[in-house]
Parts: sequence; structure tokens; C-alpha cells
Amino acid sequence: MAHKLWATAALTFLAGEALLRTYWLSGGRWGYTACDRTDLGDPSNGCGAAQVTSLPFWPGWGTLGVCVALAVLVGWALRHPGSPVAVGSVWAAAAALATAAFPLHLLFQIPAAATGRPSDWRDLLARLALVLGAAALAGLATTLSPPRRPRDSAYRPVAPWARRSAYVAVALPLLGWAVPHGLWVLDVPFGIAATELDDIRRNLSLEAAVAITAVPPLAGLLTLGLVQPWGQRFPRWVPALGDRAVPRLLALVPAGIVAVALVTYGALSVGVLVRSLADGSRTWSDLAEGWAVAATLLVFVGWGVALGATAVGYHRATRGAGAVSADSHTPAGLTAGRPA
Repeated sequence: MAHKLWATAALTFLAGEALLRTYWLSGGRWGYTACDRTDLGDPSNGCGAAQVTSLPFWPGWGTLGVCVALAVLVGWALRHPGSPVAVGSVWAAAAALATAAFPLHLLFQIPAAATGRPSDWRDLLARLALVLGAAALAGLATTLSPPRRPRDSAYRPVAPWARRSAYVAVALPLLGWAVPHGLWVLDVPFGIAATELDDIRRNLSLEAAVAITAVPPLAGLLTLGLVQPWGQRFPRWVPALGDRAVPRLLALVPAGIVAVALVTYGALSVGVLVRSLADGSRTWSDLAEGWAVAATLLVFVGWGVALGATAVGYHRATRGAGAVSADSHTPAGLTAGRPA
């Protein structure tokens, strides 16, 4: 059954993580990184991970304990399918893993690494593993939910507010991220301090800069799938999948994970900025000089909120029965104004 397959995937992820942490606790260091993400140093050897003699709590015993707790949660949820508490707990665990993964960083790390910028592959793989674990738990939570009535093959349009949210989710990474970063790559000091612009010029290759600039708006375009027919049914020209219904999880799980990551990253970054202003490490004149850099933090929050709202609209439009068809605003169950 579907829920057993998702449970197997989740337990496999947890077992892998637990074995890796046990290996680290026993003295091994393969896959472990001691790099500070804000100052990689030499990421090729994990910033001296082999020389770390005492493993910090969270990479070791802390994560091992979390893995055991989540495995117990999966087993308990399998014994109580359909229970709102079980389903909600598994969803909460999936959201926690997605938040810990910070998948937004993958949008920058992967293209930067592909274009030759020094990258910490251990951290990159760890984030990818957490994203996969979150997806497995989200799939389990969905299959444990009470079954819904099957939906027909007609396109179910989303509410107008969800469509507007989708357009906002597309516009924000384009105007709030790609435009200023494109200007910085071209050496235009648009809302950025001269020292930061110099850092970009010295430390970022043209290929990496273009990739980092282009990936977020291209990813934002996928949001349109939540409000367009091709987000509910694959176009006919898609090999093997043409004209088949798009699994709801294929749209909702990635959208939910990315929305949580965007809001979390933006909110935490804004918090760090506020704290730096409060302790005097950054002044208001610094903020005014680099206002466009600070504004990108708000872009993340707005983008995440808009994406999340669009995903909610998609969920409401495609669940069960009672939605309207693409050709009529007549509620399901009524025909030509008369009860069916």
C-alpha cells in the first residue's frame, strides 16, 4: 500500500542518518563538515573535519535522538491511519526537516558548485538528504489522511486570490532578486555598498554569478503550474506522461517545502539584521547605503508567503468533489439549473 511505501522511504532515510551519526560518534569523519557556512575556508576537506576530536551535540547525539523519535512517530502513525493527531504530527515533522534543510540554499549552492566555485559537498549532500526525508514524511502524511472522493479529469480553476498570489510569487524573484543581482554582476552599484560590490567582483566568477541570478526567477515560474491546466494534467507533448493527471503531491509537497524554507530563511535573516542594528555592529547609514541588499531579505518572506498561498489555492481547487469545471461556473451536481 502507498502509506507503507512512504513509511519505508522515511524509515530508510532515518536509518541512514542514524548510522552516519553513529559512525561519527565512533570517531569516523567521512561526510562530516566543520565549515562555517559564512566562511568556508577550505571546503575540500570539510574545513579540517578530520581534526575534530569532540563531536558537537547536534551533529551527533542530538540528531541520533531525533532520528529515534521520528522512527517511533512513523511507527505510531502507521498504527493510527486517519487520526488527525497522527497526520498532523507527521506533517509537523516534515515541515521541521524542510526548515532544517534550508532548500533555498540549494538554489545557490548547486549552480555555484557546477560553475567551479569552491563548495562544501558535505553540507550540500546533507541538505539534499533532509529535503528527501521531508518529502518522504510529507508523502506518508498525505497517504495516512482519510481518503477523499476521486476527482474528475476536468481542469479545476483555482480561486482568483490564488491566481494573484501566483503572479506575485513569479514577480518577486524576478524584480526583487534577478534585477538587482543582474545589475551587480554588471558592476552597477544599485543599492549596494562599494565594499560588497568589490567582493562580488573578486570572489564570484561570471558563470556562477549568472547562474545564481537566473535560477530563482526560473524556479519562480514553476509557481504558474499551480494555477494553470498543465499543473493538473501533463501536456500531451510530454513523453509517457502526456494527458495524464498530475499527482497532487508532486505539486504540493515541493511548493510547501520551498514556501516554508523561504519564509524561515527570510525571517531569520531579518532577525539577524535587526540584532546587528541593535548591538551597533551595523549602523542605519550602512543599511541606507546597502538598502537593496537588505530588501532581498523581505523578498524571500514575501515570495514564500505568496507561494504558500498559491499552494493552498491549488489544494482547495483539486481536493475531492465540489469544484467547478473550466467551462462552467455551475456547481458539480447541477445541470442546466436543475438538480442532477
